Amino acid sequence: MNTRDYFTESAQIKTDFIEENEQNLNQVIDVIINCLKNWNKILIAWNGWSAADSQHWAAELIGRYKLERRSLPAIALTTDTSILTAIWNDYWYDEIFTKQLEWLGNFWDIFIWISTSWNSKNIIKALKLAKQKWLITIWLTWKWWWKMEELCDYNLIVPSDNTPRIQECHMTIYHTICEEIENIMFKQ
Repeated sequence: MNTRDYFTESAQIKTDFIEENEQNLNQVIDVIINCLKNWNKILIAWNGWSAADSQHWAAELIGRYKLERRSLPAIALTTDTSILTAIWNDYWYDEIFTKQLEWLGNFWDIFIWISTSWNSKNIIKALKLAKQKWLITIWLTWKWWWKMEELCDYNLIVPSDNTPRIQECHMTIYHTICEEIENIMFKQ
């Protein structure tokens, strides 16, 4: 591949995503806006490099995306090293998100999971707890999504197994959600 091919591939995957998921994405946007209008919060998590995406998305909601507006309630469950390491030390890594959701997750909040895999025990446990606590669950994932389908209310599936291209599409997805939130809730 030459450098142009990477851009072409990234653009094609994003085009394929929206052709297959436009209705799902619009539903997710509506669900998130309803959550925020009702003063509920967004809790975002994942492991590894996607932890940075969790933080990025929460920052866009709390600070601003484009418009000057009030802060929106969002928490990246990946940011507090004291909490993460204490839970890991006292319990196990499998509990780093469930222990946070026990207190932070309330009825009709949203738990968003960003992933290019499906087998992390800490996320599986967190999703199960989120369902028990009546949180809405949203998964930004990739083409092998079916392994977790029953645990998520909404799945935004990037039709690829190329991790860097999936991550690029995930960023476009959450930027689109941020822009729509601002356009619908705050643009005058």
